[in-house]
Amino acid sequence: MEKNLINQNLELVKVVFAGSVDDGKSTLIGRLFHDTNQIYRDQLAAIKTASARQGSDNLDLSLFTDGLVQEREQKITIDVAHRYFSTPFRRFIIADVPGHEEYTRNMVSGSSGADVAVILVDAQKGLVEQTKRHLFIVSLLKIPHLLVVINKMDLVAYRQEEFEKIRNDFISFAAKLNISDLQFIPVSALTGELIVEQSERLPWYHGPTVLGFLENLELTSSRNLIDFRFPVQLVLRPDQNFRGYAGTIVSGEIKKNEEVMILPSGKKAKIKSIIADQKETELAFCPQPVVIELDREISLNRGEMLVRPNNLCEISQEFEAMVFWLAKKPARKNQRFLIKQTTKTTTGFFDQVIYQIEINTLHRKQSQGLAENQVGKVIIKTLEPLLFDPYQKNKATGSFIMIDEETNNTVGAGIILGSKRNLATTKKELKSRRATAPVLWFTGLSGAGKTTIADRVKEKLEEMGLAVERIDGDDLRQLISSDLGFSAQDRDKNIARAVYLCQLLSKHGVIVLATFISPYSKQRELVKSQVGNFIEIFVNAPLEICEKRDVKGLYQKARRGEVEYFTGIADGYEKPKNPELELKTDKLTVDQSIDKVIDYLTQNNLI
Repeated sequence: MEKNLINQNLELVKVVFAGSVDDGKSTLIGRLFHDTNQIYRDQLAAIKTASARQGSDNLDLSLFTDGLVQEREQKITIDVAHRYFSTPFRRFIIADVPGHEEYTRNMVSGSSGADVAVILVDAQKGLVEQTKRHLFIVSLLKIPHLLVVINKMDLVAYRQEEFEKIRNDFISFAAKLNISDLQFIPVSALTGELIVEQSERLPWYHGPTVLGFLENLELTSSRNLIDFRFPVQLVLRPDQNFRGYAGTIVSGEIKKNEEVMILPSGKKAKIKSIIADQKETELAFCPQPVVIELDREISLNRGEMLVRPNNLCEISQEFEAMVFWLAKKPARKNQRFLIKQTTKTTTGFFDQVIYQIEINTLHRKQSQGLAENQVGKVIIKTLEPLLFDPYQKNKATGSFIMIDEETNNTVGAGIILGSKRNLATTKKELKSRRATAPVLWFTGLSGAGKTTIADRVKEKLEEMGLAVERIDGDDLRQLISSDLGFSAQDRDKNIARAVYLCQLLSKHGVIVLATFISPYSKQRELVKSQVGNFIEIFVNAPLEICEKRDVKGLYQKARRGEVEYFTGIADGYEKPKNPELELKTDKLTVDQSIDKVIDYLTQNNLI
């Protein structure tokens, strides 16, 4: 018991073991535990029984980590197996990840947060494609230390030249990657050579054993201890006197009474109290789970983030990323999925696949998509802005997973390289976010030019680095209002749904461009009363002009009586009396109309 208490204070090292199929990875881990006397008697008895059942007279130590029935039957690792052991010098958490290409997803997830990676290679096979894939993943995830264990030296008669050849192949390939610390050890996991004890069979090797390497490795922390980032996970309201925000400090530290900024709103407050482990504390740091109370009432939601005012993360709906695609169905441009990053989940899609990485050569090649287990550089766009740092700066806020909307399966994982905007742009955006973002409500007859102008305005605002989203009346009716007609009552219901979307996006700092005929003044006044920063834009064109522009043929159908309550034909349109902006599109060009909108937003300090 006393030994366990002492060991709890020892440094904890996270180690991921990887290797191609049949390289002996599970056997090596089993040997490591066996030769340090850390396999319990009942576990050892179970391994002996399983070994005998498979017809082996020797103890099959690979069965120690291969806990699934399929793993023992196929003698491969499928799931990520985690094991804990300690020595008088350190504590270790070992992740045994799959070697088969089919289970690359588990290699990616098992390597997350590792301090050191141990990659096994069969001395008879050398550097194979799957080993190259593992090296690439280790490099991309920026695991600070890499140990290459050349196993099965007994099958090549412990010859030094075999070891040297493989080591040179690794060094040549790794030169193309970003690996800072690379070491090599020749071993035989089956016989136990150089796992825990030195070996007389390898007299030409003068380095440490595997255990010795792990015990004496000088660790370099991959945690970001500078940039304070606290993604809100849960809002706690046990009574009317307390509002706390629960979550994990994913990087940096924070003190009581320090000023923080809430993103994406840009509002500021001071830390009133910090609760960690059910006790108040003056200081908290990563990776502590805490509850933070602010000195004033601010409505926060899951996915928002606390940072220091002069140390902001990036805010963007568009970013570059390296993606591991894990689904059997290939990824294509414009394919939708859910993105989960810190505590935020939103919809995203591939705007562009820039290139795919050829694993064997590390060459970049043009591609329209990514197949299963392929890696590529992409541009991703999201429905709502994400709060992130580049992965190289902050692993916690710079990584994400992609989830299939229908099956809820994880289909990919990625690391964020960064957005195309600088900090000055981010601060400018925050200035416009301190109040709710503006909602530009384009009203007018069908064919007046609402959609054309709004789409072009959206492009202009995005070029300025601003978060902006379009809500279109036709799209809304097809997606979530397909049950509604064009009666006054159904129009009100459709507008009510649009108002909810506008409120939600505006609250999170996203500029909204809404295009709705919305023919009734009373209806538009109601929207104005419910939506902050409401800007009514009257897109004005005479009925005869709108009919000439009628590419969908709606006016003709309405005149034939095929469309009921159609505005301008069977139903009237009440012109706005005092719109913030009027665009007479029978006299203005599209570019002139766009300029008027941008000028209005600029002059009123809305962008």
